[in-house]
Amino acid sequence: MSQDNTAQPAPTITGDADGLSIRIPMKFKRRGGRRELVAPAVLGVQEPVERPAQEALAVALARAHLWLGLIESGKHLSISRLAAAIGADRSYVSRIMRLTLLAPDIVEAILAGDEPSGLTLAKLVGKLPMMWEEQRKAFGFG
Repeated sequence: MSQDNTAQPAPTITGDADGLSIRIPMKFKRRGGRRELVAPAVLGVQEPVERPAQEALAVALARAHLWLGLIESGKHLSISRLAAAIGADRSYVSRIMRLTLLAPDIVEAILAGDEPSGLTLAKLVGKLPMMWEEQRKAFGFG
């Protein structure tokens, strides 16, 4: 069991003649433009939560690797020809293909749904640092 260094208030239950009050401290996490509640570990035991990957991020990663494979295999000789063949803008194809340069642990976290709050496709394809450690810092991975 891993220890979390950030102290979170513990859930509390209080009661009186008027009723019972249960307080559970929670955080909000932004995922794909939506907010998701993240409950704290209870009694020091954290059950792994299955979170689906953000579909837009997962699809973009899959496309990036597929398109890179098509170019590396020689099926398409350039990004321009690939873009024309799939009916997409060359600039879009280039931006998406940059995702193949992401650090492997970042890709794994995204596909597992464990990306930092607020990470979007627009942020990933914006300015992508080449060094993996810089990517982790830029996108909020610990």
